[in-house]
Amino acid sequence: MQAGQRVTAHGAGSAVNGAGSAVNGAVENPVIRELMDANGDEDSEAESYQDGRTEDVDRETRSRAFTWCQNFLSGAWKTITLEDFDISIVSGGLSNLLYKCSLPDNVNPIGAEPACVLLRIYGVILQGVDSLVTESVMFAILAERELGPRLYGIFPEGRLEEYLPSNRLCTEHLQQPDISAEIASKMARFHRMVMPFGKEPKWLFVTMERYMEQISHIRFVRKAHIKKFNKLMKYDLSAELANLRALLEKTPSPVVFCHNDVQEGNVLRLDGRDQGSSDKLMLIDFEYSSYNYRGFDFGNHFCEWMYDYTYDKWPFYKANLDNYPTREQQLHFFRNYLSESEGAVCEDQSKMEQMIVEANRFALASHFFWGLWSIIQARISTIEFGYMDYAQHRFDTYFKMKKLFA
Repeated sequence: MQAGQRVTAHGAGSAVNGAGSAVNGAVENPVIRELMDANGDEDSEAESYQDGRTEDVDRETRSRAFTWCQNFLSGAWKTITLEDFDISIVSGGLSNLLYKCSLPDNVNPIGAEPACVLLRIYGVILQGVDSLVTESVMFAILAERELGPRLYGIFPEGRLEEYLPSNRLCTEHLQQPDISAEIASKMARFHRMVMPFGKEPKWLFVTMERYMEQISHIRFVRKAHIKKFNKLMKYDLSAELANLRALLEKTPSPVVFCHNDVQEGNVLRLDGRDQGSSDKLMLIDFEYSSYNYRGFDFGNHFCEWMYDYTYDKWPFYKANLDNYPTREQQLHFFRNYLSESEGAVCEDQSKMEQMIVEANRFALASHFFWGLWSIIQARISTIEFGYMDYAQHRFDTYFKMKKLFA
């Protein structure tokens, strides 16, 4: 199969969607099946989340959120009490905790202050304090350029952002030609930006090497984590990373300012925009943005066509390898990308053929990167998500795709 053709995994519809099924024979009861790991053994981690995600905001978070809103927002926010304060969980974040904070219905803004804001509480950001500072500067610049939400307040634990009336895209929306075309256009605009950060493409491999070092010292406590981690460690990840680096060094890809996480949860469909408008979408969440190889943004986005993070049962995602974009879907994306970046309809078929190879090889880097990231998150994150299951799936898919694209 040549680069750009559809990736197919036999049995993906059953073994991939949800928590996985037993290898040695089918498990008929779907409730039991969701509490089993990929080896067909009972999964204590899955069992602890069998009732789904938590929907209530705990008292401490509510109190801290109220204090931040009162400190950074003016007008009517100064007049309400903790009892009046409205807060709800916003789903979709795998790196941060997201909440909608609102004035009560019977209280209107006095001046220019917003009636509601988005509170982002940072998870354990693996890139470190420098990365948080960089991301805060980046967010402020994009807000000033009206390329991202407004910034209302920033503090060590997180920030208050503009809450945009919008709908987050679902995974299946990424396949719609008009949506895909606009994402391609938005990505091209992002890539054209000149930002006040180092221009060398060090982020990808420096970060993965740091993750590898952290994983070499990681110790899991939970039995389910230990078993899954030991299975992952059967891969020689150090040698595989060296092979991947050698492959990508032979793959031409311009260095641009990349978003690095263009998945459907990081694309807002803005309310009140005309259906015929070419400006219905906005990219958000820039904590992984940096100068990087363009191919990573392409390949990473194409990988996200396969993952649905809105699933509300363990492991809180579904995957379908059949949804990886076909050659024609990739060409459609690249035509719109080049039309925006070059200001004219692209007729250069050879250029787009090279972009297909570029994207599909860097898709391997996406699987490797987020696989490593997810192993570490399984140890340190308090977000409800099956990180170890997700890591296993990303590496399994890496090796499947490697046979096609490497």
